[in-house]
Amino acid sequence: MQGIVETWLADLHSLLKGEPLTVTEVRIGVFYTAVRVSSEHVGVAFTPRDLTDTVCCPRSAAAAPPAGRMAGEQAWTLAQYAFSSVPLRRAVGVAVLNALSALAIARHGVPSGHLLSGVDALAATQVQPQDRVAMVGAFVPFIKALKDRVEKLWIVDKHQHALKPEELPLWRAPQHATGVLSQASVVIITGSALVEGGLDELLAAAGQARRVVLAGPTASLWPPPFFARGVHILGGIRVHDSAKLLQVVSEGGSGYVFQTVAEKVCVVRDGE
Repeated sequence: MQGIVETWLADLHSLLKGEPLTVTEVRIGVFYTAVRVSSEHVGVAFTPRDLTDTVCCPRSAAAAPPAGRMAGEQAWTLAQYAFSSVPLRRAVGVAVLNALSALAIARHGVPSGHLLSGVDALAATQVQPQDRVAMVGAFVPFIKALKDRVEKLWIVDKHQHALKPEELPLWRAPQHATGVLSQASVVIITGSALVEGGLDELLAAAGQARRVVLAGPTASLWPPPFFARGVHILGGIRVHDSAKLLQVVSEGGSGYVFQTVAEKVCVVRDGE
């Protein structure tokens, strides 16, 4: 079966008829990568950290995104970076796909779903006290909202140290993600899985959950490929000031700063 990112790109390419869009700006910040395309739409993606290689030597620099040569490139060409084996290239590719998704939504709305403005993914999910919640990625506000308020809460994350001491019993290592997700009634997955990889496997493991959520600024808001793979809610951002967002990313801003230039939005699958 074709992977979800491949399906996402193919869907957008077909919908936009391969329109000759170009990338006008690329910003690779400490926390996020942002791309603006010639339609003026902007997309963001998680900038991967803890990289085992750097770009300080000729060999590693050759594998990194081609600095100084990306602006002016065809958007469909840079979107292919989403399949790269190099994490920083994947971030650029996913950011391009998110910019193209914003364009698709502006022209065609949200197929098979309805958009909720100013609503975060957790509110849209309507978690119940009897739910068993598996979270892939330590969403700090979500942890605060759910801890001790649901039947079970698991947090799958590479960074155990990101949790407070009292939250450590909730932590599970990534190698146990499949088993954890298979037990959950609600699964919340960080959109950064689009950059870090493994989203197809996570969604397959979450197949029995009553709600599956993909959330965070990296999460796509273009529904068809994700709804077809079992996602019920997409929680991301809608950018209102593209120039300011690019500046924020360049200056090391995190997702918490985006609220000054973007709003939280959710796309909920029809019938949910």
